[in-house]
Amino acid sequence: MRSRVKAPYHTLYAAAKIAWAGNAKRIFCEMNTIYQKPLWRPPSEGGNLIIQATYGCSYNQCSFCAMYRSKQYQARPLEEVMRDIEAAARDWPDATRVFLADGDALALPTDYLHVLLEKLSQTFLRLTRVSCYATPANLLRKSVDDLLQLHRHKLTQLYVGVESGSDLILRKVTKGATQRGIAESLHKAHDAGMRVSATVILGLGGVAHWREHIDGTIELLNAVPIRQLSTLQLYLDDSIVDEFHRRYGESFQMPDDLAILREQQRLIAGLRPPQPMLFRSNHASNALALSGNLPRDRESLLDEIDQAIHGMKALRPNHLRGL
Repeated sequence: MRSRVKAPYHTLYAAAKIAWAGNAKRIFCEMNTIYQKPLWRPPSEGGNLIIQATYGCSYNQCSFCAMYRSKQYQARPLEEVMRDIEAAARDWPDATRVFLADGDALALPTDYLHVLLEKLSQTFLRLTRVSCYATPANLLRKSVDDLLQLHRHKLTQLYVGVESGSDLILRKVTKGATQRGIAESLHKAHDAGMRVSATVILGLGGVAHWREHIDGTIELLNAVPIRQLSTLQLYLDDSIVDEFHRRYGESFQMPDDLAILREQQRLIAGLRPPQPMLFRSNHASNALALSGNLPRDRESLLDEIDQAIHGMKALRPNHLRGL
């Protein structure tokens, strides 16, 4: 899942931060930290400190994603990141959670991440968790021992874009991954004790291949242990529409809301995860916001979808949707 932090290029970003201490609500003013825009983070990281360790995405070829098209991937010099951490600590010394931006900080060398994570722990004495985006490819490049070391340094939460479990769809959207590779990467993260929050994009199969998209995704997710699954609804930025259609290799018809609800229905009905997992479709791209725990809440979630299909539950208006 992705949400954009709107901040001017290389200008100061300031926002109110709300933290809880016992029963008392305290408001902190976010530090004067310089970000290179666009800056994206998962919705659940909205109240946490963001440290920009890289610029852009190391892969940046997914045909459905325009998030980092304006950036060339680079690892920021470590000394620059250290200065950002020190500046953040002056204004937010008791930060407890940190998200490492940009697109996949796990692409950084393990030694670099060790130094960065040690600095965070030494600077923020109340730090409990560090998180970042991770691609399946970058998880595969790390050994389980690498990941275990990072976990010991409090990098314990990873956000992984699965998108689809169908090899056909993964090829058509140039994901640079296969079902087998994604499964191996998620097992590796699990073996290292990482908490994985995975995302799937409804609509990637279009009208023609929606069943293959969903059935392949069910097959994948029923074979891997993840802690949270979130679904997004396919949204194509105007800047990549032509590229997406060209790379798809055949005519692509965007599913309407009813078709998306059918996909969601088939997905939830078919999921039999190896361990209980949180399920969310509350991202702003979705026509229908859902929240529950699988398998416990399967029937209630399916009931909500059925109500929406039959017009008894309102969908999010189009003008309120987006990334």
